[in-house]
Amino acid sequence: MRILIVLIFLISFSLKAQILSERERAALKDEILADRFNELLPNLMDRTEIDMWVIISREYNEDPVLKTMLPALWLNARRRTILVFYRNKEENKIEKLAVARYDIGENITSAWNKEDQPDQWKALVKIIEEKNPKKIGINISKHFGLADGMVKTDYDEFLEVLPDHLENRLVSAEELAIGWIETRTEKEMELYRDLVQITHAIIDEAFSEKVITPGVTTTDDVVWWMRQKVTDLGLETWFHPTVDIQRTNEALKSHIYSFSKGEKDKLIIHGDLLHCDFGITYIGLNTDCQQHAYVLHEDENVVPHFLSKAFEKGNRLQDILTSNFSVGNTGNEILLKSLEEAKKEGLRPSIYTHPLGLYGHSAGTTIGMWDSQGGVPFNGDYPMYPNTVYAIELNTTVTIEEWKKDIRIMLEEDGFFGIDGFRYVNGRQKSIKAIPGNSKE
Repeated sequence: MRILIVLIFLISFSLKAQILSERERAALKDEILADRFNELLPNLMDRTEIDMWVIISREYNEDPVLKTMLPALWLNARRRTILVFYRNKEENKIEKLAVARYDIGENITSAWNKEDQPDQWKALVKIIEEKNPKKIGINISKHFGLADGMVKTDYDEFLEVLPDHLENRLVSAEELAIGWIETRTEKEMELYRDLVQITHAIIDEAFSEKVITPGVTTTDDVVWWMRQKVTDLGLETWFHPTVDIQRTNEALKSHIYSFSKGEKDKLIIHGDLLHCDFGITYIGLNTDCQQHAYVLHEDENVVPHFLSKAFEKGNRLQDILTSNFSVGNTGNEILLKSLEEAKKEGLRPSIYTHPLGLYGHSAGTTIGMWDSQGGVPFNGDYPMYPNTVYAIELNTTVTIEEWKKDIRIMLEEDGFFGIDGFRYVNGRQKSIKAIPGNSKE
């Protein structure tokens, strides 16, 4: 018991030591943003052959892409904020302009003098005419919500002032917007490892004797402990966590129950197989993890062998899926190949892996949905690119003879796909956590 308390104290101390102050976070966020603008964005514009990208938003109604471009001191757009990125490939330059009254941090320079030109739209048109781009990308997309940030009002007003000879140069910036959101830089990945490590540490503490006392603690107690822990550490969570239970005398619930309804305030007892879904937000990046724990009976010292063997099947499904990651393959191709291979090995798989990064359910290729195991139209047809992060989310159903029922091993871990292949950002769960079974008198 004393060793466990010391370990939990060390975990908590380590967590607080890892998390930066607000001033330090702001400096790091702006450093990462400058690197993305100067090193990543030119390559993305070249890849998509868009030499001008126009992003328009109004305060409190921000384009999802624009929100990821605001510096640390800008929590929202101001008035109507118009960004113009112009890529001169021949001279290897990128201009970052704001048709706004202010510079936007250190990276984007104000290019509008209202005293000289009172009309903001005409100021925008003047810049476009001066640069004379071949393609003008705007954020409109039918199938990718994060790339569809231009609202109808701004679109209509833009078209009213844009000369006819420039209007036919307008194109959807869908692939550019997705590329901006999905691609991770080296600086971001240095941060990401710490972020996932913090996520894992919070789950470790939540699924421990410190938080859970069999016969006393409920699932909601654990959920709200996690929420409070995140707040106490000065972090945020991008979705409300869940904790659910599988146990020997209860039938396996449906997918829709597991993913939408969950379990409210259910008492945790000996012999429960616990599962959590938890993710946090920190300096513009997001995590998403699902792990399992088992509440030992008072006469048990380890997780039952049959549950450990079932868990191994979940790890095996992860291996099959990530072995099929390849540049240019679509999410649907990866999904169908992985399901086929898993079924040949006797697994009963379900795969619903999604891109992760600047948003939790982020832009990029979708590899299945829990209710779309035959493929996902459009979003699943997008190809996989390197330097992207995914929530490796899936489950496999396993028959437990000792319980005379099926259970689901539901796992989710954050993984990075780069030019050298796939790796987990901070490892993955390889065995079920054991929670001591001492009941509170």
